[in-house]
Amino acid sequence: MTRWGIVSTIKAPLEAIQAFAAHHLELGAHRILIYLDDPDPETEAALRAHSKVRVRACDRAYWKASGQNRPKKHQPRQTYNASQAYATTKDVDWLCHIDVDEFLWSDGNISGLLDAQPDSTRTARVRPMELLSGSDTAYKAWIPPGPNRDRITTRLYPTFGGFLKGGFLSHVAGKVFVRTGMAPVTFKIHNVFLGEEMNPGLVEPDAVNLLHRHAPDWDEWKSTFHFRMEQGSYRPELDPNRPREKGGLRMHELFTAIEADGGEKGLQAFFGEVCQDTPRLRAALEAEGLLRICDLDLARKTAQQFGSG
Repeated sequence: MTRWGIVSTIKAPLEAIQAFAAHHLELGAHRILIYLDDPDPETEAALRAHSKVRVRACDRAYWKASGQNRPKKHQPRQTYNASQAYATTKDVDWLCHIDVDEFLWSDGNISGLLDAQPDSTRTARVRPMELLSGSDTAYKAWIPPGPNRDRITTRLYPTFGGFLKGGFLSHVAGKVFVRTGMAPVTFKIHNVFLGEEMNPGLVEPDAVNLLHRHAPDWDEWKSTFHFRMEQGSYRPELDPNRPREKGGLRMHELFTAIEADGGEKGLQAFFGEVCQDTPRLRAALEAEGLLRICDLDLARKTAQQFGSG
């Protein structure tokens, strides 16, 4: 049977890391590779106790051994670690690089799905679904590109949909499984390169998705807002979500304008229309065939894999 694993660079509480690992172990992952961005001995010990979890402490010694200074931004730290994991891990057939707020989801058997891929398939993209804030189980599905995407997005989000790609606050690119044993492979956040070739032999299996818990609630989103504006998924150098000639703005430009015009109330209005789990949004998503209910059952999985503590 095909063996697959995930790699993630993480700075989060132990409980969140265990829940992330436990979910993927229950889904059938053979190996969980965790690079602790801000390591501490207790977290390391608790994670190492599981036989299928491997932990690297990204401390000063780690970065010194890498031959480079610790990158200031988290994105190059993530991609360096994922590339290193790919080059050194020998006991999986496929590896996927995801974040701690992302959870693979499949109605089928991921090992079987990967096993069924022909040798020509070397990468497999999994598209995201985005959590409705305030819910633990309701997600909006990805809208494939095409002539109807903009019309659907505007129906769902009449005020702000024109500035969004498919109505998502975060990425629509998803993440990529990569068949191991190739070289030289370099991971990026949403893509992978084999030499100069991006995503060689790419497929997009419908049976696997990526549940993205980008904004679980207003308070958490607001607490991370300025970091994301400066260094994260709303940073100023990212491209607009749609072409400029169609009124597109960078997310950084959109949020800057909303905050300048309406302050926190303006941001709350945006959040309420686009992100919040409301009867209106649920009904609108259901009418478009885009509402998904996915119960991660993380407490049970964590207790099963790591004990009740």
